[in-house]
Amino acid sequence: MDYRKDFADFEGVAYLDIATQGVFPNASAAAARQAIEWKKRPDTLPAGIYFDLPNRVREKLGAVVGASPDDIAIATGATSGMTAVAVGMDFQPGDEVLIAKGEFPSHFSTWVPYQRAGRMTLKVVAPRGRFLTADDYIENLGPHTKLVSASLVRFDNGAKLDAKRVAKACHDHGIAFLLDISQAAGAVHIDLRDINADFAVSSGYKWLLGPYGAGFFWVNPASIKKLELGPVNWMSVDGSHNFSGLTNPDIKLLPGARRWDAAEPGSFSNLSAVEGSLDFILRVGVAEIVRLNRELQQEIIDRLPRDRCVLASPASADERGPYVCIQARKTDETVGLHQKLIASQVIVALREGAIRISPYLFNTSDHITRLVKALSVA
Repeated sequence: MDYRKDFADFEGVAYLDIATQGVFPNASAAAARQAIEWKKRPDTLPAGIYFDLPNRVREKLGAVVGASPDDIAIATGATSGMTAVAVGMDFQPGDEVLIAKGEFPSHFSTWVPYQRAGRMTLKVVAPRGRFLTADDYIENLGPHTKLVSASLVRFDNGAKLDAKRVAKACHDHGIAFLLDISQAAGAVHIDLRDINADFAVSSGYKWLLGPYGAGFFWVNPASIKKLELGPVNWMSVDGSHNFSGLTNPDIKLLPGARRWDAAEPGSFSNLSAVEGSLDFILRVGVAEIVRLNRELQQEIIDRLPRDRCVLASPASADERGPYVCIQARKTDETVGLHQKLIASQVIVALREGAIRISPYLFNTSDHITRLVKALSVA
């Protein structure tokens, strides 16, 4: 199946950077344009869109990541869910949060302020080997550990965590587990019910192909009582759909994770495109996306000019997320290689001293040839 027709023409650009910014399928772009028309003419807004649209998005997100729609809150990104956990958990001085060395900055920006305020202690875990593993977290669990905050796929090298093992170890010790799936949702097989973390967060603009400013927060129903509740969005209250009778002082929350919805969860200007992208992912199927993505990754690895480059990701596809990272054989030349690729209109990312190459369904062997050619030129 040729999926290039489902996306815009990149006009000579080899775009290999989904891990930085996902690409709208054409259908999502059309849905976004329709949303703009609705805003131009609000009298044409479909009835019930403020509630029906976010609920459809919950259902489709659940199908992508193996979760019940009731356990999904509509968010503006991964940090929204992290903030809900930080605010909601009852941290006491001496409690410990584990994160890994080199984690994505949102993990640090969430927990460092709490440490500075004396609310908890941050413990940074360093990998024993080249790539972080479940054992690195498990061996650092201690009597004061209250939460582990980790990414399913590392942003800097693509290493994939055995999250189910970490979740079990955490629960065996009465510890909560927060999992960031931003670099996996939509492109890696995920079953949140099977992983059994307490919380999961994700941005929606990478592998979910949504707009910037979209995401979700998943709460394990068995863990919902671990979070104290503060102010909620008024649309998370039972009866909020009845616009002719909103002034009810008897606040009764809707069930599940909806209470953590971001403000204006029915933002049709964002969610229309989100739904279009989820429809595309579900039409193709996550399993097929994984298969095609792995083929492209393997071609990159097989054709890598080894006299100039080395692999900076796990070699095994099972231990790697949906992208490949490389470095120059002389590491101080990596930045120059990246600049050469960009100049050749091969769009990839430079992250933590490595070049991150994240292909998608619209990429072809011709794009890989251009990548290899640019890497090979002295």
